[in-house]
Amino acid sequence: MYTPQTDDLHHVLFDVNGFSQLLTAGIFPDLSEDLIEAVLSEAGRFAAEVLAPLNRTGDTDGCHLNTDTHDVTTAPGWKEAYRQWAESGWASLPCTAEFGGQGLPISIGLAVQELWNTAVSAYGIGTLLTQGAIEAIHHHGSDELKQKYLPDMIAGTWTGTMNLTESHSGSDLSTIRTKAEPAGDGTYKITGTKIFITYGEHDLTENIIHLVLARLPDAPEGTRGISLFLVPKYLVNDDGSRGARNDVKCIGLEHKLGIHGSPTATLRFGDDGGATGWLVGQENRGLNCMFTMMNNARLHVGMQGVAVAERAFQQALAYAQERRQGRKPGHDGSVPIIEHPDVRRMLLDMKTQTAAARCICFETARALDLATHGRDKAERAENTALSALLTPVAKAYGTQIGCDVASIGVQVHGGMGFIEETGAAQHYRDARITPIYEGTNGIQAIDLVTRKLPLGNGDVVRGVIAENETLAEELAGSGHGDLEAAGKSLARACTSLSSATGTMLNRLENEQEAALASATPYLRLLALTVGAAGLARGARNALRSNSDGKAEARVHLARYFCDNHLAEASSLESTVKAGADTILRATPDLLAM
Repeated sequence: MYTPQTDDLHHVLFDVNGFSQLLTAGIFPDLSEDLIEAVLSEAGRFAAEVLAPLNRTGDTDGCHLNTDTHDVTTAPGWKEAYRQWAESGWASLPCTAEFGGQGLPISIGLAVQELWNTAVSAYGIGTLLTQGAIEAIHHHGSDELKQKYLPDMIAGTWTGTMNLTESHSGSDLSTIRTKAEPAGDGTYKITGTKIFITYGEHDLTENIIHLVLARLPDAPEGTRGISLFLVPKYLVNDDGSRGARNDVKCIGLEHKLGIHGSPTATLRFGDDGGATGWLVGQENRGLNCMFTMMNNARLHVGMQGVAVAERAFQQALAYAQERRQGRKPGHDGSVPIIEHPDVRRMLLDMKTQTAAARCICFETARALDLATHGRDKAERAENTALSALLTPVAKAYGTQIGCDVASIGVQVHGGMGFIEETGAAQHYRDARITPIYEGTNGIQAIDLVTRKLPLGNGDVVRGVIAENETLAEELAGSGHGDLEAAGKSLARACTSLSSATGTMLNRLENEQEAALASATPYLRLLALTVGAAGLARGARNALRSNSDGKAEARVHLARYFCDNHLAEASSLESTVKAGADTILRATPDLLAM
């Protein structure tokens, strides 16, 4: 059973992120609160009625490869649901109006994507990858490629993929071997094999547009010699009709821990002389183009962790309300397990961590929106830097709590959680890929510390800390007991974060390996602080409006998160400062003893 979390999405958009002020300021002139409400309501209905019933069949039936034709069949009902989804216009929602999209803000697109991913995580991941491919082509493709491919991709008639990984290269793309030979007519012949290609082959759409990293002849070594190519499954005629099948084949599907409904393909290019491809962007600058898609995907994968956590929480809550076991003083007979304090503790952990991660993801989306639609150059530049800082945090923290919350969900179910029939185990299995997707969470921490922390000589992160210090001071003087306590906790966390930030910036100049060793606890410290601030700001604003009658509950959740999770801040500060030494002294020989 799935209930769309539209109230929580409205809350994070308006109470946490201040979307009302953005609308009043005219930043999105064609948008209104009523329109946003209508979009969320209809998306929630579609997610619950059409998509959510597919979650179980996707897991149990999975996808199947015909080794003779190299075609892949998705689980029963998926093709029909996708057709309804595309025909309803959901594919075009956040896409550029220039090629048929609806042009809604990234924040609204993210909210709708959360609903798809909560209903069926294995379904949602395919739709968000197509959006990333659209963005990469729109930013870097030639006018001819845009005209030929974007309208059908935006309409959902075609999907898109990201082809990076090879069996020997993993996250280190400098060693990829896929080749691209100029054909002499403006096209290229692509040869090589790519692995782990999400929705690399399927039967949902009539064409699949692959974005493929490959090397040109005599390209420089390493990542500076990588180019990006558009390689369709079927060639497209000048009139837009589907032409001959291109020289790309699915030669295998991965047998995975989870997301069985999502086909993860091994693709081979060039069995018959080379797949026809077109250069996207400049030669040897393919990684720069692909990062447009990857940064989009990183935020959305962080949201995917939030979505799985939301579904796991909803199921655990329903089970705890129904399952009767144990006694409680003053009650005759067994009681629902939600009456037991430790079960309530687990449910609070699930709910608050999910909400905190959602705040981080949507703060990142808001910054991305203002990086494009800000009122002046300064506002756009400020939000460009803020979105860069927050993207690895959203990805890493969102996906980690997806795993943690789903694991707690299994625990709430007890022994029944370990049994596949209840479905709790599926959420845990589905969530586990997300910390690996789009650059592992360790890579996100390294990106945060080495590339994002030094932005503006540290002024970007200091600005975040200063803003949260101001919020903490306001909360501490609010006169509301729970908000006062949350404000004091937030102030202490800001002090720890500020001190740890100084340590990390100093290490980047003098002890880079120590900075790398401390990157993961530093990311968590930043995430807890930003997440707590989002919860507290949302609680304060909800008290002012009480628009959905849940204000006191939101205050309680903010207080709980600050008492039980933000309290880690001081210990994380200590870990950042002192923990690197023992990591660096742990030689391979020591670890093998």
